[in-house]
Amino acid sequence: MDWRLGPSKERSGPDLKVWGRRQALVIRARPEVLIPGGFDDGGVPFEEMISRPFKRLGIYLIKANCSGMKGLDRYRDVIPDFDLFVEAIRRPLPVTARINTLKTDRDRLLSRLRGAKVAFTPFIWYPFGLRLTVEKPGNLLESLMGQIHIQEEISMVSPVVLGPKPGERILDLCAAPGSKTTQIAMMMENWGLLVANDPANTRVASLRSNCERAGAVNVVVTRYDGRRFPDRGFDRVLVDAPCTGQGMARKDLKVLDRWSLKRSLGLQRLQRALLRRALQVTRPGGAVVYSTCTFAPEENEGVVSWALGQVRGVRLEDASVRGLAGSPGLAEWEGSRFGDEVERCTRYYPHQNDAGGFFVAKLIKE
Repeated sequence: MDWRLGPSKERSGPDLKVWGRRQALVIRARPEVLIPGGFDDGGVPFEEMISRPFKRLGIYLIKANCSGMKGLDRYRDVIPDFDLFVEAIRRPLPVTARINTLKTDRDRLLSRLRGAKVAFTPFIWYPFGLRLTVEKPGNLLESLMGQIHIQEEISMVSPVVLGPKPGERILDLCAAPGSKTTQIAMMMENWGLLVANDPANTRVASLRSNCERAGAVNVVVTRYDGRRFPDRGFDRVLVDAPCTGQGMARKDLKVLDRWSLKRSLGLQRLQRALLRRALQVTRPGGAVVYSTCTFAPEENEGVVSWALGQVRGVRLEDASVRGLAGSPGLAEWEGSRFGDEVERCTRYYPHQNDAGGFFVAKLIKE
């Protein structure tokens, strides 16, 4: 194996695999080898062992270990306990699920899980949320039957903030794959009209499948461009907008590598148009919840602040959830002033609840 980086037919140092195994053994017995000059392998000084190619390899390995942290340092001054935030990003996301009361009741479901020896911990803030200790939760019989829905804990926040009621007309403007849609249907007790819209044909299949498994029979699936949704008169609208997804980094660190300011600003145009249309199709006195799973203010407070200036007669309501730790929205960011009102929005960081990252705002149309 030629361990030198770049094309080369010559070997420029010791075999890395052999050298690595030898050092692992020696370091356990002789920790002093970590001191430069304190180790000699067959007459080769330590300094020579760390030759230029190996330094380059070391830098590469360090970069690989730090992969996925792109774009996070810009939040150092606004995220509380930033070091804990970064540590949380690197940890796997806990397995969580929502009890589906359209198919069962809470006590019966918990009894079934205990009987099946499935370890779980109920959420403190939401009576239908569970943390599960199981490797493949989707294989649980309760999941296959639709009695539980495998769903991220933080994903359950926006329907709770929306507060749907039985008998209402509700629009989920960016609905696929359907976790929030089925949660809303559950909260409506299958009574009323729930329009689940998503323009992507490839995503609508999963939306329909999830609604069917959940027993959500009051759902009508549509495929309109959300920016030009034709209907009006909704009591409540959820806009879980497409975003750069930084808050999902615990599932896939690569989402951070894909982040760029250019991409955030490009999505901002779409997000603004979606939120404006949501406000337009909401009846006076109705509510719109805007949410994303990113930390970027450009896609969060920047969008909400813009909408407040574009649509008359709209105000923000407190979007926090009792029992769930969060931070207020940012009133300003890098020279942009969003206004004190956006502090009624709520930011959820991974280290605050050992969950994903999320942003939520609740707008009332007067």
